[in-house]
Amino acid sequence: MLREPTIEKLHAMRLRVMASVWIEQDKSPDTIALPFDERLALLVDAEMLARDNGRLTKNLRDAKLRIADACMEGIDFPRTRELEKAVVRTLTTCRWITEHQTVIVTGATGTGKSYIGCALAHQACRKGLRAMYRRVPRLFDELRLARADGSYPRLLARIAKIDVLVLDDFAISPLTDESRRDLLEILEDRYGLRATVISSQLDPETWHDYLADPTVADAICDRVLHGAHKLALKGPSRRKIKPGTAEG
Repeated sequence: MLREPTIEKLHAMRLRVMASVWIEQDKSPDTIALPFDERLALLVDAEMLARDNGRLTKNLRDAKLRIADACMEGIDFPRTRELEKAVVRTLTTCRWITEHQTVIVTGATGTGKSYIGCALAHQACRKGLRAMYRRVPRLFDELRLARADGSYPRLLARIAKIDVLVLDDFAISPLTDESRRDLLEILEDRYGLRATVISSQLDPETWHDYLADPTVADAICDRVLHGAHKLALKGPSRRKIKPGTAEG
């Protein structure tokens, strides 16, 4: 029979799922009775699905999301939150990513900013895109260490290539001159080329004052705020929601 050599060739071409499904097909009389093109389509679909799932798993692992199970379907819309469903539906399409736009999520502590940021990154991973999550204070520490060991240019280049960068907890602590420059470098590399999510307790109207240095503040605010999708979350802390329900 030609089946065994063919299966070996499928494994050699790393089409292991296709080989496995072919073997399973031969155990089902109903599947064997299908026309050749239908059986072939089932094999190809199985291989494609496995690769898509593998890519999603890898992308989510590399993203290092703070809330690993965050997803767009898990976002809820109580009236007190003042979060518009239409806006979220628009972001779910990921068009903002292909158009290299920015999403700004603001609100008091516990209102779900990190969840929405991670959900947006998760949706990007579903689309086969690469995402990266970083708390801004930790990112500055990472950049400082990279500068010390000589890997700073490589780290900046890696961040620049990420399809969706989530900068969580922006403006949670004072900036140094070095961190201001780092932030400008990151945002400059992404402006018009990649998509970014920024979450903060601070209203965007006050970001210029927070950044302090007028020249750097002008450059950063111009790149980030112009044309951004802005979600201003209201209401009480979401951390009081029962675990396992929506964003709880």
